Amino acid sequence: MKGKLIIVSAPSGAGKTSVVKYLLEYQTHLSFSISATSRSKRENEKDKKDYYFLSVEEFKQKIAQNEFLEWEEVYPNQFYGTLKSEVYRIWNEGQHVIFDVDVKGGLNIKQQFGDQALAVFVKPPTIRELEKRLLYRGTETPETLKKRLDKASYELSFADQFDVIVVNEDLKIAQKEMVRVVDDFLRVY
Repeated sequence: MKGKLIIVSAPSGAGKTSVVKYLLEYQTHLSFSISATSRSKRENEKDKKDYYFLSVEEFKQKIAQNEFLEWEEVYPNQFYGTLKSEVYRIWNEGQHVIFDVDVKGGLNIKQQFGDQALAVFVKPPTIRELEKRLLYRGTETPETLKKRLDKASYELSFADQFDVIVVNEDLKIAQKEMVRVVDDFLRVY
């Protein structure tokens, strides 16, 4: 089966992971593409469930072997990417792929798959609200918070390149909007 792809991108803290988890509960024909990263594993994360956690050297080796559909060095020596093998694994299981990826990665995937992919940008209502959400997580230092907010401002400039923008002011409303958008896309193709 050559399935479809749902790409969900957003600045860190905008709610894309919450939206994706909701979609996975609601839509039974979607399967989550596990990204690879070279960043350290957080306390509650599991390898091969939340991410494929790779060393910087392992990540660079996979880049050299052309094993990624897309990848990016988000911060120095902190890589994120989508393994080609993940997409084919999911399609071979008869499912459509859903991605929780950064903005550049999402646009790269969309460019490669065109109409076979739906690219959705989850937008925070304001930068101030995004800052509050990141602070609420309790995982940010003042330095990492500044880096994330600077990156978010940059990423917001790409929102109009996505097929759909969903503003996440109220998570429940954003989740329902995502279900409608994804259902419409899967029904059309």
